Amino acid sequence: MATLLEMTTTHVPVLAGELIAALDPRPGASVVDCTFGAGGHARLVAERIGARGTLIGIDRDPTAAERFAALAPELACTTRFVGESFVDGLRALREEGIEADLVYFDLGVSSMQIDTFARGFSYAYDAPLDMRMDPRQSLSARELVADWDERRLAQAFREYGEERYARQIARAIATARARRPITTTLELVEVIKQAIPAPARFAAGHPAKRVFQALRIAVNDELGQLDAALPVAFDVLAPGGRLAAISFHSLEDRRVKRFMTARASGCVCPPDLPVCVCGREPEAELPQRRATVPSAGELAANPRAASARLRTLVKLEAVR
Repeated sequence: MATLLEMTTTHVPVLAGELIAALDPRPGASVVDCTFGAGGHARLVAERIGARGTLIGIDRDPTAAERFAALAPELACTTRFVGESFVDGLRALREEGIEADLVYFDLGVSSMQIDTFARGFSYAYDAPLDMRMDPRQSLSARELVADWDERRLAQAFREYGEERYARQIARAIATARARRPITTTLELVEVIKQAIPAPARFAAGHPAKRVFQALRIAVNDELGQLDAALPVAFDVLAPGGRLAAISFHSLEDRRVKRFMTARASGCVCPPDLPVCVCGREPEAELPQRRATVPSAGELAANPRAASARLRTLVKLEAVR
């Protein structure tokens, strides 16, 4: 079995070259990696900020702390790890008065979490129905599937998974759990398959993909965390600093895009007013309007990167 350090070294991060180009890390820079994960992006950034630079990693997954501890001795820069959710970690840094030149997010579940069977993130193999990014929290996917009523389940599948058959799947779960508890990933997959029409089971993608995404988002409050963290990340950013986010589904990307567009916008008065009365000035600028997507070469080497989108924001020098 590979060691934590070997896994960190061999892990290939998504949109790595594009993120480095967008952030443009310089020697001596102060950087906050809000989602350290396997440390793939962090290693590349650390190589560029050098001995005078500082890298702060944030992650709520305890195994990320182990990977950070294994990687840190290899890095020339000053390092620090914050074992919190990214919103709590960023709030703590803000309270300390930290100003970072670069702040970035690699959102969603990491490949290493998916590939750790016992974590229960994947529909591809049988494992306990868990999906907690922080194993110390009480709520897991098993409790959610067991305790949420049919209406609440359907709403989660529809809103967080954009699942067409949300109502039918929620009803099937309620019926199945009345007979016996649903405790493993493949038990849930079987219920989902039986709930949707046969043609949909063989359409593009796994039939349980959207439900598993919805459960994971609900268990970990991913969208609520993101909405709360983005403005704090902007506060932590020094004037002239860069904020970047890699997202993996439209629910994340829309939030990132909306936040960045709002910060880069000036007047928000109704267009029919002859003069501006809001007095709002842009706080940032967008280096490019469109999201950056993986290259054909990256997609061929790593199909998991297919849905990745990178967006970047530059804080204006006058903003504090």
